[in-house]
Formats: sequence, structure tokens, C-alpha cells
Amino acid sequence: MTTPDIARNQWYPVAIEHLVTRNRPETIVLMGEQLTIHRMEDDSLQVTGSDGRVCPVTLRYGHVWSSIGAPGHALFDIPEADEPGRRMVDCGAVRVKASPLRVVENFLDIAHFPFVHTDVLGAEPHTEVEPYKVEIRDTVDEVWATKVRFFQPQAAKSAGEGQMTDYMYRVPAPCVSILYKTCPPRPGAWDVIALFVRPISEVLCDAYAWMALYDDDSAQSDLIQFQQMIFLQDRSILENQLPSLLPLDPKMEIPTRADTTSIAYRRWLKRQGMSYGAQLVAR
Repeated sequence: MTTPDIARNQWYPVAIEHLVTRNRPETIVLMGEQLTIHRMEDDSLQVTGSDGRVCPVTLRYGHVWSSIGAPGHALFDIPEADEPGRRMVDCGAVRVKASPLRVVENFLDIAHFPFVHTDVLGAEPHTEVEPYKVEIRDTVDEVWATKVRFFQPQAAKSAGEGQMTDYMYRVPAPCVSILYKTCPPRPGAWDVIALFVRPISEVLCDAYAWMALYDDDSAQSDLIQFQQMIFLQDRSILENQLPSLLPLDPKMEIPTRADTTSIAYRRWLKRQGMSYGAQLVAR
């Protein structure tokens, strides 16, 4: 199957930067093509394709980003990454047997908190999703969900007790989602949790979690373990979803009010022409 240009020309995470050493190149697969990431003698990083060609590369958010095509745009910006006092946390990658688009959509889903992340990100009887705002911001070509509120028994590793948590979601690229949520130790600030997804195939991917937090107390290992626990709970659900590909035909699934962000994401993907990992029509 030929990979559509819109998918080929995106930036994807291909490695965690500090793990690539001169003596340890990383070999990965991106949409069916094998890429090798080398650290050169001058400490720069180079990504070579299976045919020996040099692929585009950029370094940001603790990750190496590349493409098997020719991105006509810079990597999206997360301004909070440059704010002093924040801790940058690379949580590693989790292999998921699911469409990369399904993985991003799951990250955007609020309603599953009490049922999948019970007594951490949600709990009964607090299951109702209050109305919130979703928009496709044409000026930046991104999906945004704002004014999201949900009760969480433990909103973050730094949280001492249950609280109403404010959320914002942002989708700046088809395989990227960024979550902004209440920062327990610093009222008025946002914790930032991002999901960077690399498609290995249409139904297999690696999902990298990265965080920019205000948390001076938690051990790095505890922060990573907390986030990995959350994502591993999601993985068991994702790997059993049918159809495997993300449906873009609105007639294929019946949404609820809580699915407003998912509806906008699917509409945006269709407008982008992003069919890799998607099912365009009912079969």
C-alpha cells in the first residue's frame, strides 16, 4: 500500500534524544520503512532511510523527529517547554497494537476516566461530562477543546486529594495530542502532558509520553511510573477496539455529547486528507 503524501510529510518521533549514542544507533520502523538514527562525531544526529538517503531531522521536547517525506512546515511549538522552573519528563514509549489515530483519539476522550482509570483520573458517581467547547482553529489549523472540567481522585502525582480538574486539549498534528490540566502545587498554572505517536503500520504504533510539569517534590521515576500506569490501562482498551482503523464516516459509530472532541478530530483528519490509519467509509 502506498502511504499518502499527507502522512509521509508529517514530523514523527523516531527516538528519545539522549538514548542515541555514538556507539548505539537506533533502528526503528516508520510507516513500514526502516530508519536508522546515528549520533555523529560532532554530536549531531542523522536519520538515514532504508535506501541510504538522509531524512529530515529536528530535535525538540527530548525527542528526535523525522519524516519519510518532505515536511513543508516546522515542528509544532509547545511554548511551555521553554518556561523556567518546569521539569521536562520523558516517559518512554509504549508499543500499541492499534491505529495511531485511535491512540490519539483515546487520549482526547474524557468519558472513559471513571471506568478505565478508576480512583485515579475518575470515579463513580462522578461520571457525567459537563458541556465544553470544541473548535477547529483555522488560523493555526489545530483542534482545541477548552472549558473541560472533571472530578479526579488523583489528578497528578503531585495531587494530595481529589479535586475538580480543568482541562484543555490541543491537536497540532494528526499523530500528536497535547493536554493542559490543573497543576495541583501551582494554582493558576497548567501541567502539560503530550502524546507523540509514531505509526509503525496502520494498526501498530509506538506512543511516547512527554511532560512539562511544575513539581519539585516527586521523584522522576515516580512521575514516569504514574504516567505509564495510566497509558497501560488505556492500551488494553485500545487493542480490543473494532474496527481497528479509525472510522471517519460519521455513520459508522454513534457519538455522545462527551465525544465532541473526537468528532472534531475526525472531521479535521478528513479535511486534512489523512487516511493512513483511518477507515474512510463503512464496509
